[in-house]
Amino acid sequence: MLDSCKLKSTCSLPFTYSKRLNTIGTSNADLPLADPGMYQLDITLRRGQNLAARDRGGTSDPYVKFKIGGKEVFRSKIIHKTLNPVWEEKTCIFIDQTREPLYIKVFDYDFGLQDDFMGSAFLDLTLLELKRPTDVTLTLKDPHYPDHDLGTILLSVILTPKEGEQRDVTMLMRKSWKRSSKFQTQSLRLSDLHRKSHLWRGIVSITLIEGRDLKAMDSNGFSDPYVKFRLGHQKYKSKIMPKTLNPQWREQFDFHLYEERGGIIDITVWDKDAGKRDDFIGRCQIDLSALSREQTHKLELQLEEGEGHLVLLVTLTASATVSISDLSVNSLEDQKEREAILKRYSPMRMFHNVKDVGFLQVKVIRAEGLMAADVTGKSDPFCVVELNNDRLLTHTVYKNLNPEWNKVFTFNIKDIHSVLEVTVYDEDRDRSADFLGKVAIPLLTIQNGEQKAYVLKNKQLTGPTKGVIYLEIDVIFNAVKASIRTLIPKEQKYIEEENRLSKQLLLRNFIRMKRCVMVLVNAAYYINSCFDWDSPSRSLAAFVLFLFVVWNFELYMIPLVLLLLLTWNYFLIKSGKDNRQRDTVVEDMLEDEEEEDDKDDKDNEKKGFINKIYAIQEVCVSVQNILDEVASFGERIKNTFNWTVPFLSWLAIAALCVFTIILYFIPLRYIVLVWGINKFTKKLRSPYAIDNNELLDFLSRVPSDVQVVQYQELKQDPSHSPCKRKKNNLG
Repeated sequence: MLDSCKLKSTCSLPFTYSKRLNTIGTSNADLPLADPGMYQLDITLRRGQNLAARDRGGTSDPYVKFKIGGKEVFRSKIIHKTLNPVWEEKTCIFIDQTREPLYIKVFDYDFGLQDDFMGSAFLDLTLLELKRPTDVTLTLKDPHYPDHDLGTILLSVILTPKEGEQRDVTMLMRKSWKRSSKFQTQSLRLSDLHRKSHLWRGIVSITLIEGRDLKAMDSNGFSDPYVKFRLGHQKYKSKIMPKTLNPQWREQFDFHLYEERGGIIDITVWDKDAGKRDDFIGRCQIDLSALSREQTHKLELQLEEGEGHLVLLVTLTASATVSISDLSVNSLEDQKEREAILKRYSPMRMFHNVKDVGFLQVKVIRAEGLMAADVTGKSDPFCVVELNNDRLLTHTVYKNLNPEWNKVFTFNIKDIHSVLEVTVYDEDRDRSADFLGKVAIPLLTIQNGEQKAYVLKNKQLTGPTKGVIYLEIDVIFNAVKASIRTLIPKEQKYIEEENRLSKQLLLRNFIRMKRCVMVLVNAAYYINSCFDWDSPSRSLAAFVLFLFVVWNFELYMIPLVLLLLLTWNYFLIKSGKDNRQRDTVVEDMLEDEEEEDDKDDKDNEKKGFINKIYAIQEVCVSVQNILDEVASFGERIKNTFNWTVPFLSWLAIAALCVFTIILYFIPLRYIVLVWGINKFTKKLRSPYAIDNNELLDFLSRVPSDVQVVQYQELKQDPSHSPCKRKKNNLG
C-alpha cells in the first residue's frame, strides 16, 4: 500500500491479461508490447464535473469503477446527491504489461434497483511517461449515445516499473456488502527477508452510542435511522431504530487498521423505508490520524448535508498477532516463541487483557481430488481461512487438482467458541471465484498438532463435495478468559451476506420451532395424565413427590435439579448410553434448501417484478428469522444439557454450583436487593455501558441442531488416508 494515501488505499493483484475490451476509446492494438516486467500504477481519483443527472431530483449518487482486461480492480465510495463529486481516493494497481487500457465506468447508485450507467472512458497506459505524475481529464461517453455530454472525470496517475520483484502474492479478502456479493481482494507481498509479516497494524474499536436531533424523514415526524460505517473495503451497518429522532444504538464493532498513519472512516446515516429507496439523513467522517492510540475518545460528530449529531467512542489499539508465513516459519516449532505464547495464556495471567483469549495457528498443507472448474479439466485453487471477521488467503496454484500451499496462518482468538472456516475457490479472472468446497471446524473440537484430512462440504455444509483438504491446527487458550468472554456479547460477523426469502428455510424453521413447542406440550400432557390417574402407581408417586417438594422447597433446589440433570446426562454419555441422535430431518431440509438456492442463483439474474414485492419479502424474511431464533433458542438449551459442547456444559456445572451455594446460604430478599440496586445504578456508574444478558450470551455459544449438523466431520475416503499414502509411496 502507498504511504502517501490520505483517504483510502487498496492494492489489486497482478493479472496477465488475454482479453481486449470492445468499447470506444483510443486503441493500442498497434502499439508494441511493453517489457515483460511488473508495473505499479498509482491512481488518484480526484473529482467529476458536470456529470449526468439520473435521479428525479436532478442529481445523482455517483461512484466509479476501474477495470483492466475485464477485471474490476477498484471501486470508489458513493458521493450522494451531486453532479460534481469530489473523491480524492487513491489506489495502486500492479500489472505485468501496459497494453491493456484502464477502463473507467461511472454509475449512479440506486438502492434496491439496477444502478444507472453514467458514462465511460479509456486511459491508454502506453502513452504514459514512466515515473512522472500526470494529470488526466477524461470525457465520459455512452457507446449507445455518443453525442450526449456526460461530463468529465479528473485523475492523477503515475506508472512505475517494478522489474524483477517477487510475484508470490498472498491476499487478504473480505466479502463486500454489494448486492452482487462478489469478492474484493487486497494484496500483500511476502518479503524474502521478512516472511512473517503482520497483515494489519492495529485495531479500531468503535462503539456507536446514540444519535441526537436527527432529521425527520417520514410523514409521522420521525425517522427509522441506521448508520453505515466504511474504512477502505471494511463496512459495518448498525441495527435500525424505529420511529425516533434520538436513537440509542449501544453497538460495538472493530475495524482493522492497515495504514500506520491511520485513515478516514466514512459515516452515513439513513432512514429505512420499506419497499422504496432509503432516505439519506446526513454524513460525517473520522480522521484516525488525529486520534492518539491506546486511549478511548468520545466524539460528538455534527452531520453534514443534514441535521443532528452522532455520539461515538473510538479506541485505537496495537495490532493483534495475525500473520501469514511459509511452512518453514512456524511459531509453535520455535521453542522460545512457543514458551512465550504458553506464558501469555497461562492461568497466572487470567486477568491480563481479558479480550485476548488465545492463539490459533493453522497450517494449510494441501488438497487432493478437487473438482475441475475449468473447461480444461483443471482448476486454479486458492484457499480462504476465516475466523469471525478475520479472513486470510493463500496464493493460487494454477491448473492443478492436487494443490500444495504449505502456508501457516496465525490468529488471535477473541472467543473460544468461534468456528474456523476453510474454503477452497477456483480463481477466475473474468468473473467471481467459483466455489470448490468448505469445512467448518469449532475451535473447541480441534486436536492440537494432528495433521488431518477434512472432507470438503458443499456451500450449506450439509453434504460432501469432491476433494479433501489437509490441515494441521493448534489452539492455545486461557480457560478463565474463555469463560469470562462466554458471558460477554458475541462478536457480530458484519460481512455476512444478507438474508433472502426461501420457502424451504421458512418451512425448516417452522418445523424446528414446532418440535421445540411439542416438547413442552408433551410434558404438559404427561403432567395432566398424573392428575387424571391414568396410571394409579405413577399418579401416586407423583402426588407423594409433590407433597415432599412443596413442603421442603428452597430456591437453591432449582439450579440443583438442573445440575443433577447435567450430571445424569454426562454419566449416560460416558457409559455409552448416549441418547443424542443425528438429526436426519434437519439434514434433509438443509439439502432441499441448497437445491433451492442453486435455483435462486439463476433466477436472481432476472430482475423484473421482484422489486415490486420488496416490502412483502422483507416482512417474510423477518418472520423467517424470528422462527430461526426461537427454534435455535430451544435447541441451544437442549444441547447444553446434552453435552454437545463439553466445555460449555462444564461451565454450566460450575455456574450452577455457585448459584446453588449462594442461594443456599444467602436469603432471597438480599439477592433481589443487590440485583435491584445494580440495575438502578448501572447507568449512573457507566453511562455508556452496552446492555447484555449473560444467560443469552452463554446460550449464543451453544450450537443449534442445524449448526451441529454443519460442524460434523464427514468420513473420508480410505484412499485419502495419510497412512495409506505412505504405504503407497513405500511400495
